Amino acid sequence: MRDDLSALTGFGRKVSDILLPPLCTACSRAVDTHENLCAECWADVDFICRPYCDVLGVPLPYDPGGLTVSAAALTQKPRYDRARIVARYTGVMRKLVHAMKYSDQLDGHRLFGRWMNKAATDLINDVDILIPVPLSRRRLWLRRFNQAAFLADALSVETGVTANPMILSRNRATRSQVGLTLSQRRKNVSGAFGVKRRAKKSVQGANILLVDDVITTGATVDACAHTLKTAGAARVDVIALARVTDNDLAII
Repeated sequence: MRDDLSALTGFGRKVSDILLPPLCTACSRAVDTHENLCAECWADVDFICRPYCDVLGVPLPYDPGGLTVSAAALTQKPRYDRARIVARYTGVMRKLVHAMKYSDQLDGHRLFGRWMNKAATDLINDVDILIPVPLSRRRLWLRRFNQAAFLADALSVETGVTANPMILSRNRATRSQVGLTLSQRRKNVSGAFGVKRRAKKSVQGANILLVDDVITTGATVDACAHTLKTAGAARVDVIALARVTDNDLAII
């Protein structure tokens, strides 16, 4: 019976691939499997691999061996514990994020989940809950969905860790972070987040993995981490799909 079911499932997939052939998530060229990239697009994703700063997750120019903390992390320690990022916010990754964020192209769900799971492999075993960075009500209404919540769900499917978008909220709307300096970004999001009253018990003593799409300076995830720790979280780590990197951040 099990063999018959497997055969039927395989047949169904073949029919589905004929009717809806798998295409590259970035450029729509034909590929072997759904939610994947062609070889050319894959080669253009600048994945962040070791060596990187074990606190900020930013790439480093060389590997000094062992755990490494960058000068940026030592100079101004973030309020989150560790961050991991899938890739630099360039090329195909930038195209994928823009398509998801502004064009409602959500067919990278499994692909993004796999990528984030791999990037956060040293964090995920200790995680109790996944929490996406929230949008303001106005921005959520305009975009119709929260891309961070979409990514948290993708990672949840991949890992089995529960994602809960109803824990963290924005207490007030903030101006766009685009074009702001680091100090302006931190001031912009200071006090902007809160833990919902009904969710405070689930935060206390928890190891949390905060999920976002793109990190630029880290001001937003830092403010979220501060809010969660103030509410009693034991640990707050961060996973993001992409990061805007700066050569200055990559100097030990």
